[in-house]
Amino acid sequence: MPPEHENGRPEADESVRGNELFPVVYDELRRIAQAYLRDERRGLSLQATDIVHEAWLRLSGDERAWGGRIQYLSVAARAMRRVLVDRARKRRADKRGGELRRVTLAGDEPGREALDVLELNLALDKLAEKSPEQARVVELRYFGGLTIAEIAEVLGMGKRTVDELWAFSKAWLRRELDPSS
Repeated sequence: MPPEHENGRPEADESVRGNELFPVVYDELRRIAQAYLRDERRGLSLQATDIVHEAWLRLSGDERAWGGRIQYLSVAARAMRRVLVDRARKRRADKRGGELRRVTLAGDEPGREALDVLELNLALDKLAEKSPEQARVVELRYFGGLTIAEIAEVLGMGKRTVDELWAFSKAWLRRELDPSS
């Protein structure tokens, strides 16, 4: 197990393998996945554990050394996004046409209107064409559950810059996803 900081997490500059980091971030990834699923229809088989384990399987073949918890979470965020998008596409293609899961743009912001995972994914791809940095900030914040400070560390930017990118990206996505707003 890698050396830990007083909060029980590996130091940011420690170089560790994903298999060493997964147990450290497991509970955090499960909490993030549970936030995705809070609006999930009852009776569907997808659970937070399913998302986390499938994301881990997608990352398990990657033998590179990670710079620590935050870097691993940033890559796990992308893997979890792909898991959710793949599952949503499968449901949409299903003959019986199960309803798509609705999620909020920011789980910590009550009162936000729910979004379709596939619509959000398409909008993020469109945003990435215009500004890859803004799309990455949304992905890390929403799918990775990282704080502004953690995103700044991952991207090598100032916290104020990341905060501005996040604010602009949320506004752009709202307009993109709900043209009537």
